[in-house]
Amino acid sequence: MRIQVEARAGHRDMPMPRALCFDGRRLDVVETLDQWFGPDHRYVKVRTHDEALYILRYDELRAHWELTMFERPGLSMVDRPQTRKRGTLM
Repeated sequence: MRIQVEARAGHRDMPMPRALCFDGRRLDVVETLDQWFGPDHRYVKVRTHDEALYILRYDELRAHWELTMFERPGLSMVDRPQTRKRGTLM
């Protein structure tokens, strides 16, 4: 999912997320937890002010951000997609 990211210059002037903007909402990034490099993208894991976790993918060539993972604390098992337990049939 492509999203808007307000970025700041980080180490070696690499863009780092300062805020995420989507669905008419602006979420401030309060912590950068990790970052790593893929063959043609850079990934950044951040926590926003509402305690949600996001993994963002930055396309270096096109200079745009995509959302690759989202997790909100307190999401109950009822709200999560059903998964098959090992050794059981569903």
